[in-house]
Amino acid sequence: MLEHNTENIQNNIMNEFAKTIEMFDLTPLEARLFAYLYLAEKPLTLDEMSEALGKSKTSMSKSIRSLSDMNLVTLVWKKGVRKDLYQANSQLFKLFMTSYINKWIDATNHRKDALHVIETDLQQQHGNHINDDELNNLTYQLNKIIDFNKKLDSFFRRVKVDDKHM
Repeated sequence: MLEHNTENIQNNIMNEFAKTIEMFDLTPLEARLFAYLYLAEKPLTLDEMSEALGKSKTSMSKSIRSLSDMNLVTLVWKKGVRKDLYQANSQLFKLFMTSYINKWIDATNHRKDALHVIETDLQQQHGNHINDDELNNLTYQLNKIIDFNKKLDSFFRRVKVDDKHM
């Protein structure tokens, strides 16, 4: 009975951790697999992962490849073991935060470029003197959005600098 309760608790921990990890743009399966590997604290084969999560070896292989591309898991060599072993990267916080921060900075840069194009279009409309009140309102709204975008960019760049000191 105690073993069954412990297994339930372990599954609950893994599920809640996976939900957190999903917020970093991982699929539900990738998040569950990463959580399982992270909590296992030892290298595992695709067969072991497949059995534990009840998914096919093919889906495990695809998810492992994706996690590996994100540098969240590494291939581990162990003497006498012929199958590939994978282990979760233990630098969890730094990895996720670096990835997340870089995505936000990248996104704000794309928004900045798009907003600049809109701003140029709006300035050209001002030269045509078409409905000044409406154009002034649009300019005001656009400036608020540009300001918000600048604040986001500034925030994430400060966090990135602070992250380097961890």
